[in-house]
Amino acid sequence: MADQVLLLAAGLSVGLLLLLLLGLMMYCLWRKKKGQRRYQELLSTVPSVPVCSAPVIPVSLGSWAMSSEIPFTLPPRFMTRNHVDLNNDETEEMKMEARRDILAHRGSLSVRSWYPVGTVLAGLYSAPPLNEVVAPPPGMATRLCFSVEYRHSSEQLIVSLLRLANLPPQFHGNVTLVQLQLLPDDRRPRQTKARGTGPDPEFSDCFVFQVSGVCVPHSTLSVCVLSVEQDGKRRAVGRVLFPLERELGQAGRVLWRDLEPEDNMQCSELGDVQICLSYSPSLQRLSVVVLRARGLQLLTDKGVCVQVSLQILTQVVKLKRSCVVKGEKNPYFNHRMTFKLRSQHLDEACLKFELQQPNNVRSEPPVLLGVLVLGPFMYARGPQMQHWMDMVNTPQEPVKLWHGLGRAI
Repeated sequence: MADQVLLLAAGLSVGLLLLLLLGLMMYCLWRKKKGQRRYQELLSTVPSVPVCSAPVIPVSLGSWAMSSEIPFTLPPRFMTRNHVDLNNDETEEMKMEARRDILAHRGSLSVRSWYPVGTVLAGLYSAPPLNEVVAPPPGMATRLCFSVEYRHSSEQLIVSLLRLANLPPQFHGNVTLVQLQLLPDDRRPRQTKARGTGPDPEFSDCFVFQVSGVCVPHSTLSVCVLSVEQDGKRRAVGRVLFPLERELGQAGRVLWRDLEPEDNMQCSELGDVQICLSYSPSLQRLSVVVLRARGLQLLTDKGVCVQVSLQILTQVVKLKRSCVVKGEKNPYFNHRMTFKLRSQHLDEACLKFELQQPNNVRSEPPVLLGVLVLGPFMYARGPQMQHWMDMVNTPQEPVKLWHGLGRAI
C-alpha cells in the first residue's frame, strides 16, 4: 500500500512538472509571436520617388561631394600567440618593413596603427544638383515640387518635398518654411525648413500621415509656404491645396503645382476678411486685429462694423465691436482688440466674427453680412483651425490670414 502511494505521488509530481514545462513553452511562443506582430516598417526620412517617374535625386549631393581623394585604410595587424615568441630582432625587422610599406603609399594618410592601402575618388560618386535633374516647367510662376504615395497595407500617406522654384525676389535672402496639413481633420501642421536660400530652395524631408483608406479620398493636402525675415517675422508666400480624391492615381510621379498667393485668392460668395491673431502666454492675452475685408455683399450704405465675441465652451465670455466704416465693398478696419484668456483654455475657446450693417430703422437689429469662427478642432476645420493652431504654436508672433465668410447657422 505504501509503495502505491509513493508511485502515485511520484507520478503526480512528474505530471505537474511536465505541465509547468509545457506552460513555459506556450508562453515563450506567445511572446515571440507578439514581438513579431509589433514589427513595423521603418520609413526613410529621405524623400523617395518611385521608378515610374523620371529619375530624381531627392537631395542635392553636389553640396557635400568633394572632388579630392578620401584616404582608405585597413585596421592594424594584431599579434598572434606565435608572434609573441619571436626575438627582438625579428620584431624590429617587422616594424621597419611596416614603415617602408606605409611610406610607399604617398599621398595617403595613416592614423596611429592603421595602414593606408589607397584612396577613394569621391568624384566618381558625386551626383548632379537637384535643379539639373528636376527642372521646373517653363514659366515664372512660383511652383512647388513634391510627390505623394499612399500605402494601403499600412494606411500611410507618404509626402516627399523636393524643391521650390521661382520664389519672388523679395524672399531670396530669407529662410523658407513649409507647413503641411491634411485637411480637414489634421490638428497639428508639420513644418520643415529649406536647405538653403535663393530663388530655388531645396528640401530633404519625408512626411507620414496616418489616415485610413476610407478617409483618404475625402482629404486635401494643404502646403503653406512661409518666408521668415531676419527679424523673425513670417510672411505668407502662397499655398497649395492638393485634393487627394482624384490625384492618388498619380502616385509615384513628380508633381509640380503653382502656389496660389494669399492676396490673389478668389473671394468667397459672401466676401473675405483678413484677421491677425497673436497670443502672449506670459500676459495670458489674446490680441485680435481686424485688418480689412473684400468682396462684401452690401445691402445698404450705412457702413460696416465687426463684432467679435470670445467663447469658452458654450459660454460667451466677452463681446467687442469695432467702429462703423463707410459703406464700400473693400473696407479697411485696422481695429485692434484684446481678450484675457488663460493658456489652459486655448483648446476650448474660439473667436466668432460677425460683419454687420446698421439697419435703416434704429430699433431693428443690424443686418448680418457673414460669420467667421476661428478656433481649435472643437469649433473649426481647415484654414480656420490652422490659423488658430499657428497662433498657439508661435507665441508672441502675429499670424495674418484671409478667411471666407459663411452664413449664420
